[in-house]
Parts: sequence; C-alpha cells; structure tokens
Amino acid sequence: MIERRDTMNYVHTTLQVKDMVESLKFYQEIVGLNISSQFDAGPDRKIVFLGDGDTKIELIYSPENKTVDIGNDISIGFETESVDEMMEFVKQKGIAVHSGPFEPNPHTKFFYVQDPSGLRVQFIEHK
Repeated sequence: MIERRDTMNYVHTTLQVKDMVESLKFYQEIVGLNISSQFDAGPDRKIVFLGDGDTKIELIYSPENKTVDIGNDISIGFETESVDEMMEFVKQKGIAVHSGPFEPNPHTKFFYVQDPSGLRVQFIEHK
C-alpha cells in the first residue's frame, strides 16, 4: 500500500459550460468573481479561471460539447452577508430562485439559483 506523505489542497472546480459569455457574466456579475487567468486551449476551446483566493472556478467552453450534464445532486456554494438582499439582487438581474430560502437551523439560511448551464449555485448566510 502506498502512503500519502504530503497534504493536498483543493484548488479548483471545473465546469463545462454551454455559453462562455453568459457563464462569465453570471460568475462575474452575480457571484462577484474576478478572472484570474484565461487562455485558448485549441481551436474554439477556451478556459477561464475565476476567483481571487486559493480555490478557483474553472470554466471550459468548447463548441463540440452540445450538451452539459450537470446532474441534480451537485451544487457549489458562495457565502453572502444577507440571503434576503442576495435574493432581491438575483431577481433584479432576471435570475429565478431555483429553491429556498431554507433555514435548517438558527445559524444558517440559504437558497439556490441555476447558472447558465443549469448548475445549482447556493448562496448561504451564516448568522
């Protein structure tokens, strides 16, 4: 058996996207992430990393991928100062609330929207 000798750091989540322009608009304008790097990875294939911290969101677009299979059991979460204000903000931007708000305990409140490719995105407030 091989034994791990180093600690791994979680560095990014990769999302195949249907539309890079709409996805960038969502993650920049709604979530508030900045582009940290971007490059072309072949003809008509583009990769963009977003986020200022150690953990990034990687968006990959290729016109060869006609569909994106996200699944129902996967979501990504972002902390917000106020769920109520964030819900109003996304509604003003024309984004429907997928589900919520939920308050599973007195210290947590959250809701979900879907990104342009159908991935559930959670906005969570820690009280």
